[in-house]
Amino acid sequence: MYDTAIYIGRFQPVHAGHLALLRRALECAPQVIVVLGSAWQARSPRNPFTVPEREALLRAALPEADQARVQMLPVRDHYDEARWAQAVQSAVERLVGSAGRIGLVGHFKDASSSYLDAFPGWELVHMARQGDTDASSIRAAYFGAVDAPARAAHAAGQMPPSSVQFLEAFAAGPHYPALQAEWRALQAHHAAWASAPYPPTFITVDALVRAQGQVLLIRRGRAPGQGLLALPGGFIGVHETLLQSCLRELAEETQCPLPPERLAAALREVRVFAHPARSQRGRVVTHVHCFDLPGEPFAVQAADDAAHALWVGEDELAALEAEFFDDHFHILDRFLGLLDRPQ
Repeated sequence: MYDTAIYIGRFQPVHAGHLALLRRALECAPQVIVVLGSAWQARSPRNPFTVPEREALLRAALPEADQARVQMLPVRDHYDEARWAQAVQSAVERLVGSAGRIGLVGHFKDASSSYLDAFPGWELVHMARQGDTDASSIRAAYFGAVDAPARAAHAAGQMPPSSVQFLEAFAAGPHYPALQAEWRALQAHHAAWASAPYPPTFITVDALVRAQGQVLLIRRGRAPGQGLLALPGGFIGVHETLLQSCLRELAEETQCPLPPERLAAALREVRVFAHPARSQRGRVVTHVHCFDLPGEPFAVQAADDAAHALWVGEDELAALEAEFFDDHFHILDRFLGLLDRPQ
């Protein structure tokens, strides 16, 4: 029916519902492009597996003859639906060109399925949801399990054998304990707000400080995102302005020695980042204050929530993409155009 079928997903991990949709795509067209979302992100309970790992899981679940008909296409989230959709469409066109009939295979599960409306030039191949298998519940059971039998009991019948085997091997590897600890920290955070009359929205601030081609970053000292790179920042104080909160967090996390009036004079721009999925803690709206200092980078020392404070050259940031917390790499990209620079 189509020259090419497109199937978009995160596949964290690959389960029976994914395979049903992938088989439908293979029935529709001689070639299938699987768009692997959330590419080049740091491991987290929401995105625990890398692009190569997810590609291997998908291929392992397919017959050899079908594997040759499937191309994998990793795409960043961007936290901007219009930019993300353009990135997907441009990447697909680079593979197959703009001619030919393209079918987009998917089903409307919930609000997260709105991306299916972002490609008016492609025909939607709708497929009803296959059972109640859900990757979010699989990950919750996987990281919440106390032992291997508990993990296996939840996986039974929901995933192909290759996925079950991969998850058991991964649980014995070096990344699982840290991810499980992070998942538990996030669960405790959500439980603390469970009695609120409605889901809370958190307001935060972040500082993007530039000096002589260097950007000031921290490595987070606590979960979530322990050990990951981030902009200095945190929650606003009840009796503070946004700028006051930003300067306080900057001083607390990096021991910034500059007086507030000098930093205020160097403030160039404030942007709001409010994508609903930008944080695993819930709905977090941050106000990023960009400071452009005229002098040399000042000495920094980590304190408070930061385990390490450091200056990083702007030309080095793109290579560190998979080490950033939440959407902080994409925040830097929006200000500095990192992805548009020659790699």
